[in-house]
Amino acid sequence: MIRADPHTRSSESRKLAFIVTEDWFFASHFLPMIRAARDAGLEPVVIARVREHGDRIAEAGARVIAFEADRRSLNPFAILGSIARMAAILRRENIDRVHLIALRSIIVGSVAASLAGIGKRVFAVTGGGVLTARTDGVGRLSAWTLAFLVKDVLATGSTQYLFENRDDPVRFGLHPDSPRVTIVGGAGIDPDRLRPSPMPGMPPLKVAIVARMVWSKGVDLAVEAVQRARARGADIQLSLYGAPDEHNPKAISQATLRSWSRIDGIAWMGVSRDVRAVWEKHHLACLPSRGGEGLPRTLLEAAACGRGLLTTDVPGCRSFVRNDIDGLVVAPNDVSALEDALMTVWAEPDRVGRYGASARGRVENGYTVDDVVAATTALYVRWDA
Repeated sequence: MIRADPHTRSSESRKLAFIVTEDWFFASHFLPMIRAARDAGLEPVVIARVREHGDRIAEAGARVIAFEADRRSLNPFAILGSIARMAAILRRENIDRVHLIALRSIIVGSVAASLAGIGKRVFAVTGGGVLTARTDGVGRLSAWTLAFLVKDVLATGSTQYLFENRDDPVRFGLHPDSPRVTIVGGAGIDPDRLRPSPMPGMPPLKVAIVARMVWSKGVDLAVEAVQRARARGADIQLSLYGAPDEHNPKAISQATLRSWSRIDGIAWMGVSRDVRAVWEKHHLACLPSRGGEGLPRTLLEAAACGRGLLTTDVPGCRSFVRNDIDGLVVAPNDVSALEDALMTVWAEPDRVGRYGASARGRVENGYTVDDVVAATTALYVRWDA
């Protein structure tokens, strides 16, 4: 373990720094954490690369500090430079504790926290990302290395772990019921803002994917499965909402997305700023993830809007979606299974309403913003118990 000297921090400091790569990621998924920090008597600061969402974060109650770094870079000199700059910010701001979001921030932020003498840390593991989605030798080695770093190298005696499903703690060598582990319902959903709307008429069966357009989300699998189902006579339409992630090496190119849009029944719609409007026009949410998820927000949002879910048997997805209750869960990387699931819903359209109603109830039982804030506040309070 890397241990910090607790005497290097001011005894009066009650500042919590959220360290995250991108402001959009924090604004999309973690704004409730600001409320949790304030409920625990802490002053929240968000350190991130700032583009379009700094004002939204500030309006939620946190001070924002811009931090430029390329999350794609594996250049050791660039990483060391980022660590040094981060440590300088933590010292200058007299930060008392850090909440590190996602694996890159955990690695960079932990070393910076050690340099700044900060021992109180939250490691928020939001899934393994593209590395742990791989099942080849490189993927397995990457997963083992990350687990070793997070559990045995970067942690201090007061480190707390925040996960979004019960599979991930095990992967990192931790027990899901450990007092150092908190499991929350993903980003949390406001059930009053996202509410069910009447189902559109059928046919066609309208399916949507709302996600970053990257390989790990299995978008290509859905495109092929819908083409196969249509060839079998099913009137199914697939809409893709999202953009390529320019910082992800496995992003799907705009050229590929445009080529898919030329296929009958497939349409790339770009980014939607109103997810409620998306689900008003669709029957079924699809996320054929290859893995690396925490708990996908897109599934929570669709469920809150009363839409059934079609996803894969990978951590995060399977922890939320109960097969043939909230939707259908199929094997990952299996186009035929995905095709058959689409055909099942097409042939039995009453499943659409049944799955949607059940998914909405699922969100209301442990996956709301209030649920996530309460669990995170309790985590912060344990630091000072």
